[in-house]
Formats: sequence, structure tokens, C-alpha cells
Amino acid sequence: MRVADAIVVGGGPAGSTCAWKLREAGLEVLLLDREAFPRVKLCAGWVTPEALTDLELEPDDLPVGLVTFDELELHWKMFTSSPRSRQYSIRRVEFDDFLLRRADVVVLQHRVQSIRRNGGDYVIDDKFRCRYLVGAGGTRCPVYRTFFHERNPRRSALQTATWEQEFAYDWKDASCHLWFFDDGLPGYAWYVPKDNGYINVGLGGMADQLKRKGGRIREYWSKFADKLKKSGLVDYNDYRPAGYSYFLRGSGDIVSDRNAYIVGDSVGLATHDMCEGIGPAIRSGLLAANSIVSGAEYSLDGIGRFSGSGWASRLLGRRFAGAQ
Repeated sequence: MRVADAIVVGGGPAGSTCAWKLREAGLEVLLLDREAFPRVKLCAGWVTPEALTDLELEPDDLPVGLVTFDELELHWKMFTSSPRSRQYSIRRVEFDDFLLRRADVVVLQHRVQSIRRNGGDYVIDDKFRCRYLVGAGGTRCPVYRTFFHERNPRRSALQTATWEQEFAYDWKDASCHLWFFDDGLPGYAWYVPKDNGYINVGLGGMADQLKRKGGRIREYWSKFADKLKKSGLVDYNDYRPAGYSYFLRGSGDIVSDRNAYIVGDSVGLATHDMCEGIGPAIRSGLLAANSIVSGAEYSLDGIGRFSGSGWASRLLGRRFAGAQ
């Protein structure tokens, strides 16, 4: 049986960030992920300056493609606004692999099936043993499922359904475009250009609201693809979008149990206004690592519920998930 001080389940930004800080503190860390890296990860790839600061990185430090936006193009029915807001886009296949390599821990491809407590330790599939266990395996994280599901259930009203595609494309418009509530979609659609000739287009909506409307996200996709073509942004005929689901930040605050912790999408931390998940995931990984190393309480208090501030963010939060 392989033994480590800490095992992190999941190699995304939350897991790799937590592993990085635990290793820096002198712990022997083992990271398990069901996929081999680099791996394709569907995501708009929106990274904030705050997230880079948390990672102790400057934009020039990243050895991966990075596109900088100094303003966003926001569309709501007939209204268009271009607020100044420094943001970045990355390709997750590159970004996640870089963060995982920087963590400099042992990484094994392994799909976790069972976890049990044994004394003060955790045993995974009778193959791995650790004192500290961090669940960073996303919405279907086995650590969440085993130790937190009943005590910290996720609210269905906070579940999003997303449909998107990232592909090579010679884009001409270097702006990031967001369309809110088009055709009654309880969410927004996006056009995000990325470096080295790639683009990500997609849309997402609140799953419960989609069910009540009786619509399917695939139908919204068809209308969105038409909009992209008519606007001249993307003239493409080989769409093969895929979907996934994640949760916005809920009210549950049970994120540790003895020496087990959950971070990132295992908790459900995406913001209520922009459904941004990378920044909160990174912050949660740092907070969990600090708790393990220092003994401080692991709390979500340092992770904001909104990406922006002011009335616009609160309005979007109420439209999306009833956030106050």
C-alpha cells in the first residue's frame, strides 16, 4: 500500500493549488486523477487578476497562451455595454497541466472507487493511505460523495447546465462577448477568443429554471449558433458541443470533517453573477492547504459569492439563483 501525508483527489486548479502549497510546507503529497494530463477540459477559461495573484503569478510568468481583455462586451436584449475590466482567457488543457506540473508532486492516474476511515487515516481502494485527504474531484467528487453529501447537500436551484465547444478558429474579433438571457435562457452565452488560434463558444443556464420552462439547452444552442453566424463572429459548420454541470455557491459551510476537506467544484463555489469557478476553486485550495499546515479553521468566508460588485452583480445573482 502506498502511503503519503496527504492525498489530493483531482488535478484541476483547486487540487493542484492545494497540493502545491502542501508540498511547499514539507508534506509528502500524492495526487490522484482519473485522467492523464494534459487532458481536455471544457471551460470558457476565464481567469481573473485576483486568481493569478493567489497563484503568485504575473501574466508573463505563464508559459501557456494567454489573451488579455481590458473590457468586456456585455449584451442584454437591445442594450450593449463595454465596461473596463481586466480579465484573461486560457485553455484549460494548457493551464491545468502547467499548474499540476508546478505543484511538483507525485501524480498517478487512478479512478477512486471507495474511501474508508481507518483509525486516524484514510484508505483509498486498499491501495493508498494518508492522514489528510482533499477532495478536488469536481461535481462528482468521491470524497464529497463519501463524507459530505448528507451533511452538506447541494441545492438543485444552484445547479447549472452548460453546453459548449472549443476549437481551432481564425477569429477576427479579439473581444470577449457575453449575451444575457437571450430567447429566455436563464443564464448567458459567451464568445471567448483564445491564444494560438482557438475559440470557446457556449452557453449555460440554471437547470431548474430550464426544466420549468420546458426548454432544452440544445435548442438554445441552435439559436446561439445562428446568432454567431449572422453577427459575423463565427462562421462555422462543424459544431459538436458537449455538456457538463456544476453548482453555484450555496449556503452549506461543512467543508471539512476530521482530516478530510473538499475544495473547488466539489463544494460548488461558482459565483452567483458570472458563474465563475476558477478563481474560487484556487482560493479554496489555498485555504484548505493552510488549514492542514497551520491548524487554522477551513472556512469559505474568504471566498466571495460574486465576481463583480454593485447593483449589476446583485441583479444577475437574483436572476440566476435568487441570490441576495
